[in-house]
Amino acid sequence: MSGRFLRLFAIGLILASFAFSADAGTRKHAPDLTGEAFRAFVVSLWPAAEAIGVARETFDEAFKGVTFDRTVVAMAKNQPEFSLPIWRYLELSVSPTRVERGRQAAAGAKLWLDKAQATYEVDSDAIMGIWGIETEFGAFRGERSTIRSLASLAFARFRDDYFREELLVALEILQAGYVAPEALKGSWAGAMGQTQFMPSSFMTYAVDFEGNGRRDIWKSEGDSIGSIACYLAAHGWTPGLPWGFEVLLPEGFALSDADSSKPASIRSFQDRGVQRADKRPFPTTGEARLLILAGLSGPIFLVTRNFDVVKSYNPSTSYALAVGLLGDAIVNHSELATRWPSKSPLLPAAQVKRLQTKLKDLGYDVGEIDGKAGDAFRSAVRAYQEKSGLPPDGYADAMVFRRLSAER
Repeated sequence: MSGRFLRLFAIGLILASFAFSADAGTRKHAPDLTGEAFRAFVVSLWPAAEAIGVARETFDEAFKGVTFDRTVVAMAKNQPEFSLPIWRYLELSVSPTRVERGRQAAAGAKLWLDKAQATYEVDSDAIMGIWGIETEFGAFRGERSTIRSLASLAFARFRDDYFREELLVALEILQAGYVAPEALKGSWAGAMGQTQFMPSSFMTYAVDFEGNGRRDIWKSEGDSIGSIACYLAAHGWTPGLPWGFEVLLPEGFALSDADSSKPASIRSFQDRGVQRADKRPFPTTGEARLLILAGLSGPIFLVTRNFDVVKSYNPSTSYALAVGLLGDAIVNHSELATRWPSKSPLLPAAQVKRLQTKLKDLGYDVGEIDGKAGDAFRSAVRAYQEKSGLPPDGYADAMVFRRLSAER
């Protein structure tokens, strides 16, 4: 056998041992080979790094002292935008304090916001919403080692090979000298700088908005604002179209599943008696769909394709709504007209999981059975409600739970 084969064989045994010990985590005397296996994993990355032009010196410097971080794997499975009730998430994300800071930040960054509008035709409210939720307008960029976070998630095979590929791009960033190794810090997931770009997004969408010859999303306010605008424009931002707005449905509104699942012309909703909660004029063009996250007694929104563009930044519907509401509050001084039903009891995760299983058994697509009321789950609930003659708002409350539980 060749020396290379023996090394790879040994690495395979160590990784297999780690997988076995992880599965047998309840066995108190199982050997802990995590550290050894992690080091072997790092060693195994060198051929791929070398193939993309990373120097051995850069590689060794990047991984000097890097160890496996279990906490990032735990955090990956408990993200607040997927686990908190929508009103609690928005209470934290669109707080009065953040709105006030955002107005001050927008005033100070007017030059760059105006340039972003002129260059990419992306509105200031969208930029401010993302900038604010991601890093508190550049104030909190994260202090975790990007290399350590990405390596830990890659080693744990979270999201298959995604974090391994991002780790390799991070090494390219270091090789190119965009940032010093000690300054390559960010969130638990490896997102970096004021924009919280993943390494691949940095390489593709970061721009030198200040014109000083380098792209700097860590320290440069201008580059950060320009890079957010570039990202949104590249993902299909429609100039002049809002992300969405709160609406009021008329009494007796004939709600259908299609109202939430298929975009229709904004004019068609007007013709059916839907009103803007803020009394402002509707856009004269464009399509939208209803977004109902807390039943018909909570705030209801019409969202456009720009809402989906924001979701390309982060796929959480709660996140995209927070971005829109924060940006509106900062730039347009908007507030919701309808209160969230925060006193209403939510189904616990165990009951949501039971509903997911039941709906799947009945032939509905619920996505992953994880106990979280996400987009796929709400879509399945809407389809079930419509078939059962119920208002298809996608909101799984105690009544829906009882009714579905009784289905045969």
